[in-house]
Amino acid sequence: MHTTTGVFVCFEGGDGTGKSTQARALAAALQQRGYDPVLTFEPGDTPVGKEMRRIVLDPATGELSHRTEVLLYAADKAEHVDDVVMPALARGQVVITDRYVDSLLAYQGAGRELDPADVERVARWATRDLRPHLTVVLDLDPERGLSRFQERDRIEGESPDFFIRAREAFLALAATDPDHYLVVDASRPADEITDVVLTRVSPLLAQAVR
Repeated sequence: MHTTTGVFVCFEGGDGTGKSTQARALAAALQQRGYDPVLTFEPGDTPVGKEMRRIVLDPATGELSHRTEVLLYAADKAEHVDDVVMPALARGQVVITDRYVDSLLAYQGAGRELDPADVERVARWATRDLRPHLTVVLDLDPERGLSRFQERDRIEGESPDFFIRAREAFLALAATDPDHYLVVDASRPADEITDVVLTRVSPLLAQAVR
């Protein structure tokens, strides 16, 4: 489902690719144009989600069943869509999220080597099958991305193979729906990436309010 009010933009990709930086840059550019974007993220941008984030990312949590991990992330997404994303889109705002469903499909589906169809069913149900109008995939070699972190959380501490599978999954998802995806080389200068994203987002703004 793509809403007919508001604009939903998602930034996806591996850790250290600059998603948060680009989400903030897009929000700032839209504010300069007179829009009032909602800048959000997953997991953790609701009171319930904050607790989910603590559980799944804290190294002290230790080993979890992979299915438990999927369900925790899905619970965060359900709350996020109902509490943050859908209300803002109903108001006609631009919603910019750092991570969404594709991260669950790439990390828990491909990364954990679970059945992708099972993971997707859970994710789509949790999010009411709400799809972004545009998903920007920031693509970067996982080793280079992870090298930007001095300390790693529970997921960032996974094996290199985990992140290679996740990267391949992000790119495969983008290839299935080029009308709603933009893949950008995340090694490019940050301002160049922002310009490319803004050019792609601009035609979508007709259904957003100022």
